This record gives sequence, C-alpha cells and structure tokens, in this order.
Amino acid sequence: MTQRQLTIADRLLTNMDRAVRTLAPGKVSHYRPSPSKNMDEQTMSDAERKHAAGLMRVNHSGEVCAQALYQGQALTAKLPEVRKEMQDAADEEIDHLAWCQERIESLGSQPSVLNPLWYGLSFGVGAVAGLVSDKVSLGFVAATEEQVCKHLESHLQTLPEQDTKSRAVVEKMLEDEARHAHSALDAGGVRFPAPVKGAMTLISKAMTKSSYKV
Repeated sequence: MTQRQLTIADRLLTNMDRAVRTLAPGKVSHYRPSPSKNMDEQTMSDAERKHAAGLMRVNHSGEVCAQALYQGQALTAKLPEVRKEMQDAADEEIDHLAWCQERIESLGSQPSVLNPLWYGLSFGVGAVAGLVSDKVSLGFVAATEEQVCKHLESHLQTLPEQDTKSRAVVEKMLEDEARHAHSALDAGGVRFPAPVKGAMTLISKAMTKSSYKV
C-alpha cells in the first residue's frame, strides 16, 4: 500500500493544529523530561524570581517563533528531505517550549501575551524563506539559531546564581540550538552576510524586550 502524499490543504490544517497547540496554555507535551526535573527549588527574592521569569518568558517566546518559523518553511520547502529536516527540528524544539512553559509557571508567572503576534510574523517569514529557496531557508535557520544561542548565553550571565533549575534548562537548550545551527549549514544552508544578521539582531531585540515585560 502506497502512502498518500499530503496536499497543501493537508499541511495547512496540520499547521493550524500545531499553532493552536503551541499558543494554548498547557497544550504542549514534551518528549524528553525537563533537565530541571529532579532539581530542588532554591530560595530567591521576589525581584530575582521576577527577573528569572522574565528571561524564561523571553526564551519561551523564542521557541514560539522557532515553531512558527519551521512550520512556515516546511510548508513551502521545495525538497521533501528539507521539509522533513524542518519538521524534525520543530519536533525537538517542542521540548524547549514545554520546558520553558513549565519553568515560567513554577516561577509564578505566565507566557507573553504577544506570542500570537510573534507566531504569525515568524510563520510568514519562514514561508517566504522557503519560497525563495531551500538553501536560503536552511541558511535562515542557521542564522536564527545563532541569534538564539547568543540570547541564551547572555541569560546564563544574568540569571540568579541560585536559580539552578532555570540554568539547567537554558544550558540544555543552548546545546540543542547550536546543533540545529550546524545541521542547517551542513544540509546546504547559505551563510548570511553580516548586514542581514545585523537586521535580524535588531528585530530580535524588539521581541526580547517586549516579551520580558509582558
């Protein structure tokens, strides 16, 4: 029996379902347990907990963007193997999304109310990148993951020292994101020039500043 090829309509419905699961609180399930699962919660001041929650909210929004980016690219990718590469990466990123959501809730906060906006914008960017070419699409993944790694590294510098649970999550995310960037380049992605990366950094800063607060 031959396997039926998914149509554009099928993939759109799948993307709609993925969007709802990404944005609806409590709808994301992880495949791997959180790196902080067996760690004890350490005492922090209210200000430290608020700061940690803000940083993890930024990380959560970044993972929302990643889901949307990969789904948009998978929708318009030319080659089946590239489409699979995007889908596999999105599946692994689900763990990050769930870990961040769990950590935000344990810190007594909630995800950013701006996440639907970030999802829509990122999905559109991903779809356009996929329409241009698979090499550009993969290159965009690599450049995006490099930006994410920089954010995660900066968060490790500013998270409260005693917040070992958040640190464990961020460290594992950093490891995975770096691998995703290398994989995208190895799969044929183009390296973006510095001016393009600079523009991406400016957009990224706007997202992080707003998501930290709301």
